[in-house]
Amino acid sequence: MSEQQPTGAEIVVRALQDQGVQHIFGYPGGAVLPIYDALFQQDVIQHILVRHEQGAAHAAEGYARSTGKVGVLLVTSGPGATNAVTGLADAMMDSIPLVCITGQVPTHLIGTDAFQECDTVGITRACTKHNFLVRNVDELAGVLHDAFHIATSGRPGPVVVDIPKDVQFKRGVYTGPQADLVHPTYQPQTEGDPARIAQAVELIVSAKRPVFYTGGGIINAGPRATELLRELAALTGFPVTSTLMGLGAFPASDPQWLGMLGMHGTYQANLAMNRCDVMINLGARFDDRCTGRLDAFSPGSRKIHVDIDPSSINKVVPVEVPIVGDCAVVLEALLAGVAARAGEIDRSARDGWWAQIDVWRARRCLAYAHSDDVIKPQYAIERLYALTRGRDTFITTEVGQHQMWAAQHFHFDEPNHWMTSGGLGTMGYGIPAAVGVQVAHPDALVIDIAGEASAQMTLQELSTAVQYRLPIKIFILNNEYMGMVRQWQQLLHGGRYAHSYSEALPDFVKLAEAYGGRGIRVSSPAELDEAIREMIEYDGPVIVDCRVDKAENCLPMIPSGAAHFEMILPDAAEAEVTEAGRMMV
Repeated sequence: MSEQQPTGAEIVVRALQDQGVQHIFGYPGGAVLPIYDALFQQDVIQHILVRHEQGAAHAAEGYARSTGKVGVLLVTSGPGATNAVTGLADAMMDSIPLVCITGQVPTHLIGTDAFQECDTVGITRACTKHNFLVRNVDELAGVLHDAFHIATSGRPGPVVVDIPKDVQFKRGVYTGPQADLVHPTYQPQTEGDPARIAQAVELIVSAKRPVFYTGGGIINAGPRATELLRELAALTGFPVTSTLMGLGAFPASDPQWLGMLGMHGTYQANLAMNRCDVMINLGARFDDRCTGRLDAFSPGSRKIHVDIDPSSINKVVPVEVPIVGDCAVVLEALLAGVAARAGEIDRSARDGWWAQIDVWRARRCLAYAHSDDVIKPQYAIERLYALTRGRDTFITTEVGQHQMWAAQHFHFDEPNHWMTSGGLGTMGYGIPAAVGVQVAHPDALVIDIAGEASAQMTLQELSTAVQYRLPIKIFILNNEYMGMVRQWQQLLHGGRYAHSYSEALPDFVKLAEAYGGRGIRVSSPAELDEAIREMIEYDGPVIVDCRVDKAENCLPMIPSGAAHFEMILPDAAEAEVTEAGRMMV
């Protein structure tokens, strides 16, 4: 750094260093070259060169989700910023803390349609938690520190800092981060209202048919929140289910685990949600994939909702006991309250409730027809799980059938090991997310469970993995279709497969080799285990082209707009579906 006042670009790098940033994902361009020059002259932060700015955002998401730290990306103005928008929207929906630094044209050119200019603040206003346009170099350090504070406090999310090129050249004052920063206009509530907590405790100890409904907010609240959830579940003996984003917060191996709920959730989880008398929502937002038809969503239950985001309370589902606060802080209070009254829990009623749940479990809703001739996608996930157990394994996914099969058949006992695109449903998320996870955990086994359609959207990031010697594994369930689209077309659109079949697919083995990785193709169930072992043992990036049954559907399935008890189950897949797209079970 210069002995004079630092330049804006130097302030950026110094602020990142002081925030503890070790890795940044980015792609250079004219409007951020001063920042890249400052990065070149230091060795604290490693820059990972991606192949597309969307890849930078998803890589930063994977890094953040797997570590609990802020993911950071750096992109240029205009198309650099707009290419990152998908990743920013994805992070916003799934509450992932990102700081995105974008270049901007010089201040005197803003508004003139200058080369590679766009209104980054306007474009990202709806898909970020907050954004800044920094016109004064003396404000730059403070804005950057504020960005990290906003991204991580309250409900996490992405923050954009847009920096004109002339501000990067100007010299100004650097101020370091403040310890225990209290922002005058942004002070999220972390402690729950004691009166509301007392109400919640009363409902919990008097419940006859309770269920814990957990979401990504538990994971975002940190390891202490997951520990407290496990303690509270053990104390009460209540069943636990989770959203897609909450997988791993509660151990899948625990007998109290019902599996995931929602559109492709388990029979027992969905019916428990529908028939419960007390629902304890911890860090979930009543997403439509989980609630189904709202007028039939758990109609007889009394609902408790714990969320750090006050706007999520009563937004979708009215609740009797709203508690705004951090899940870890609130869970500590709930645990203390319930422990003091644990003797009041109606254990006889609870045991009767479990007897009913065991009847639903016996339905074996995730069963499928095995085959010795073709690889069933569920079997591929089961074997992948079996052969990776005992390793430090992180899973990312793309979006579609393979994502749901992974959620159903790959089991997580710990948080932060499952990275997927939930709210936005972004195809192309998994490969760059795997890059970010592998950067954060260089010695871990990182696998992207993919579909052949999704994988092609960001497959160029395999080049990033090769360049930085990141041994990510891309496990493609290749059915030659946009599988979930094909499934809906079969079940709900009369089998009219409009543009869901890929008639021209690449040779994924040759493509992997062209990028400098290893390619493996497997089409026989008898050869699957050996292919997975070869993938694991190869010390470099791998694509496995796993040819699976083209016609397999992902079941159970609650059609969009149906109720929890209106599921299509595996042995009913060929039965007639009503005009509303539903089947009563």
